[in-house]
Amino acid sequence: MKKTTSPYLYEYPPLQAGILVERRKRFFADIQLPSGEIVIAHCPNTGPMTGVCQIGSLVQISTSNNPKRKLAYTWELIQVNNDDDQPVWVGVNTSLPNHLIKLALEKKLFPSLGEYGEIKKEVVYGIEGKSRVDFCLLPADQTSPQKIYLEVKNTTWCQGSLALFPDTVTTRGHKHLQELMAVVESGHRAVCLYLINRADCDRFAPGDQADKKYGELLRQADQMGVEILPCRFQISPQGVQYLGLAELVL
Repeated sequence: MKKTTSPYLYEYPPLQAGILVERRKRFFADIQLPSGEIVIAHCPNTGPMTGVCQIGSLVQISTSNNPKRKLAYTWELIQVNNDDDQPVWVGVNTSLPNHLIKLALEKKLFPSLGEYGEIKKEVVYGIEGKSRVDFCLLPADQTSPQKIYLEVKNTTWCQGSLALFPDTVTTRGHKHLQELMAVVESGHRAVCLYLINRADCDRFAPGDQADKKYGELLRQADQMGVEILPCRFQISPQGVQYLGLAELVL
């Protein structure tokens, strides 16, 4: 039998459809199932979810059989209408982006990163040595001292086809950009990768309206040599596909 290759970078487990009734205390979502039953799902997204937390929207939830979990359901996706009144799926689960990027790094889907060897996660770095970068890519040539420090940011807010980050003030994000600039000054490569968790955006810009300082720091980082990778992904209840880079608008 001929082996088929999945078109997805990541395949979701079987998901269940529902309707978003309410999001409560950031971590809880009331979901109405097709049967009419309302269940409480964990919302793995602590942010404001600007523009995508639309009551009455179709959602997809996963189910866990782990008896130690307080909630059996996890909110994974929401379907919203964009400015062209076209439905688009948006990823909600913020624990997934780093896993997606790990898979993409293993498949060498980002040519601009060049050749690299071992992929390390959650590596201690930073100005005070107390932070952890999402990924550190070791050089393929072990005689080369230059490493790649890569930070991942999940992006769901948009205006038309323009994806924006952040959607709220993020002092943590400020610190990450400052530390990535310090990485460049130390002679290594630094990358800020924005995972655009919806397929209807082909451009990316800093969310100045939400956090003016972040936009200023991102432009400064770009000038200093921090590499900015706005990566487009298509989300569906079946899985996630990589679409390539969005246009960077600074």
